[in-house]
Amino acid sequence: MLTTANQFIASILLLYIIVSLILRSKRAKIPIWALMASAAFITVLTGLVPSDEIANVIDWQVIMFLIGMFSIVALADTSGLLNYISFKWVSIFKSRLTLVVASSILFGLLAAFTVNDTVALMGPPLAFYFSRATGLPLTFMFILLAFSLTIGSVTTPMGNPQNVLIAIGSGMDTPMITFLQYLAIPTFINLIITPIVLFKLFNIKNAKVETGFIPSEQLKNFRDAILGGTGTVLVVCILLANDILSMYGLPHVREYGFIPFVIASILYLLSSSPREILKHIDWGTILFFITMFITMDGIWRTSIVKELISLVPAIGSGIIGKLFNIILSSIIFSQVLSNVPFAKFYVEYLKATSTTTPTQIEWITLAMASTIAGNLTLLGAASNIIIIEYLEGHYGITISFKEFFKYGLIITVLNTAVYMVYMIFTL
Repeated sequence: MLTTANQFIASILLLYIIVSLILRSKRAKIPIWALMASAAFITVLTGLVPSDEIANVIDWQVIMFLIGMFSIVALADTSGLLNYISFKWVSIFKSRLTLVVASSILFGLLAAFTVNDTVALMGPPLAFYFSRATGLPLTFMFILLAFSLTIGSVTTPMGNPQNVLIAIGSGMDTPMITFLQYLAIPTFINLIITPIVLFKLFNIKNAKVETGFIPSEQLKNFRDAILGGTGTVLVVCILLANDILSMYGLPHVREYGFIPFVIASILYLLSSSPREILKHIDWGTILFFITMFITMDGIWRTSIVKELISLVPAIGSGIIGKLFNIILSSIIFSQVLSNVPFAKFYVEYLKATSTTTPTQIEWITLAMASTIAGNLTLLGAASNIIIIEYLEGHYGITISFKEFFKYGLIITVLNTAVYMVYMIFTL
């Protein structure tokens, strides 16, 4: 029961965010960052977060990480490198089924190392080309794209924004290695299983295909393509090397969120058109994160979210019971809050309610579950909305909430089972 004015304001603000997200899924004219920005304004105006504390509640390490990654990926994308890699990869396969599986792996790997929202923006044209070349239904390819990039983004700290939040907020010593250790193998398995299951659910017949793709035509700027590819590889290698140094107690970068930002700043000096890179950065997502930190911090201070999360029933006991509780909470609350705000709340929840320091497997389960929850419904992940907007805007067709849920329920249960079985065996 609410007993203070602040709790009442927080509950209204939370309801405003939830209703806005639901309405936006039907009419996406208002960008999600605008909704969160208005919520942040209310948060400061009502005193949930005092104006002199705004800078302190924003996690600038996360913001710098995202700006750095978006810059590097924008360079790779505008140069044509990502399209070149995509067409080169799928041109190897000569049947519908193998090409569909290859597309799933492609979308997943791109999401793992270039942030899933980026693939949600550049992936739809690829899905369209693959659909046209193979004769596969357009809705099938777009659903496959949505599922695959969500699954693939589970794998690394850079795969999606909520993973960045969890990797940094949890204080993991070796986030890159830890994510790969627990999540790389089951993710690869899911990227193979998911397209095969969808192939059967859509009752698609296998057949030989000739794509006729000429990958080299996709390259627009060879120099920038080299820089974009080098920058991406450098980020991955330096993050891994930093983790190894941390494991052995050697000097390393503790504020590792700044690593992509530093690499991106060098690439700006070397690229042929740095202003073009700036234009292609997803600044809306950056603004969304800045305002989300303000809003979620204000709501969290009232304890209302802690009370709501605590209502989720416990399933079992011990560490396995904790993991199932995290999964259930993630699947439920990600549908109404979207996975990024939920992850922000749950990081604080784990810190506040755990009698001991949360284990790595708990943090990894949160990253996995809050991400995979995005495959259940259209509301589960912002990337789903981006893909649907593209489908409606460019091709005049859509995927209904009911249709997405029909396939999403099966895929989410299947994916979660694969991850849980693998992680339980690693305990």
